[in-house]
This record gives sequence, C-alpha cells and structure tokens, in this order.
Amino acid sequence: MKSFGLTDKGAVRRDNQDSFILEKCRNNLIVALCDGMGGAKAGGLASQLSNKAFVAYIYAKLTARSTRMTQYREILQAACAEANGVAFEYSHFSEEFSGMGTTIVGGVIKSNGKGYIINVGDSRAYLISRRGVSIRQITRDHSLVEELLEYGAITKEQALTHPQRNVITRALGSESVVESDYYEFELQLGDVLLLCSDGLSNIISDEEMCRCAAERPDPEQLCRALMHAALERGARDNVTVVAVTR
Repeated sequence: MKSFGLTDKGAVRRDNQDSFILEKCRNNLIVALCDGMGGAKAGGLASQLSNKAFVAYIYAKLTARSTRMTQYREILQAACAEANGVAFEYSHFSEEFSGMGTTIVGGVIKSNGKGYIINVGDSRAYLISRRGVSIRQITRDHSLVEELLEYGAITKEQALTHPQRNVITRALGSESVVESDYYEFELQLGDVLLLCSDGLSNIISDEEMCRCAAERPDPEQLCRALMHAALERGARDNVTVVAVTR
C-alpha cells in the first residue's frame, strides 16, 4: 500500500486545528484524521490528543499477543471511546479548554485490502474505484445539514450553501460518551481510500475528487492536487486530505 497526507491552515484561518496520522503496524495501516473546534488552542489540542489516543489504542491492540480473532468493530469503537475520554477530560482542566471538541474519521486497512472505518462528526471517508470510474462516500456525516437532507427538507445543491452547513451533531470531547458509526469496505487493486476534513469537501465536489484521482493515481500527487485546488478557491477553513492506494 502507498499512502500520503497533507494539512494546511487554509487561506483565511490563522491556526490549523486539523491533524492526521498514518501509522504502519505489521501488515496493517492505521489512518486517522481529526478536525478540532472550540478556539485556536482548544480545538487544535482536542484534534491532536484525540488523534494520538485513537491510533495508540489501535496499535496496542493489533500488536498484543492474543489468539483471539481480531474484532475490528470492537477495537475501533473502543479506540474512539478512549479518544473521546481524553478530549472530554481535558475540556474540564481549565476555562480556556471549555467546549473543545473534534471530529474523527479513521481506522485500519489490511494489506489484503480489507478496511474498517469509524467516524464521528463530518470528516469523511470516500472510496474511489480504480481509474476513477466511481466515487462513494463510505461514512455518513453527523451534521444538521445531513439530517435535513434525510428528511427531504433541503436538496443536495442547497446543502452546499446552507448557512448552517458546518453545524455538527456529534463530536469527540463534547460529552462523556459519544456514539461512533462503523463501516467495512474493500480496497481493490488501484482503488483509492480518501479521508478529508470539511475544509476540502465543502469546496471540492465528489465528482472533482473522482476526476482528480483518475488523473493522478499516486497518493502524493492526488493530495497535492486537491490541496492546491482548495487553496486556489480561497479555502476559508483548515484543509486536510489523506489518500491510500493498494
């Protein structure tokens, strides 16, 4: 597998509250992406702490000596709970950390292409087929706009410019317990797993991501091209993108 990631504060924000981790572990790749919130210092801290706690928990479980079959759902959801606990505890340390939180999307991709992902918030995971024939959003956003879409209150086009499109309904650190969603997928040879924060998905359409992947199958080239496009359009938010190919 090949992987690459990029993060940038964008064209407007003074600080970058996004973070990502790519960690090889035996025959697995652990990936995680967080988008912090709650003020420059608090949001960035929530993002980094949660990311590290999530990946460290998974790494420890995957390297533990155990004859029991690996239960990826159990591991990822427990890792998410661990990350949530870290952010929630820090939010009570001082007033400057009050209200801190972060999204997360991440999981494990095995060398055979089997993939396991969880998410909380509106950072996304996409599966782009080989040669960019199709793109599918694996995860479901936990956001107000997503709920309005499900109820048929707004259209997909209206969602792109909705004044409350950045309002999320779940985040790590905001409550003592958080519910994460779990997904499984398979990365075929030539497919691309793309993780991104809403700083990218709010400004680059799914179709553009798919087209870009078809033109640039290499993860680094793909990430750099998507980042360049987002920054050229005035990226008003932090932007993070991670690509994994097999």
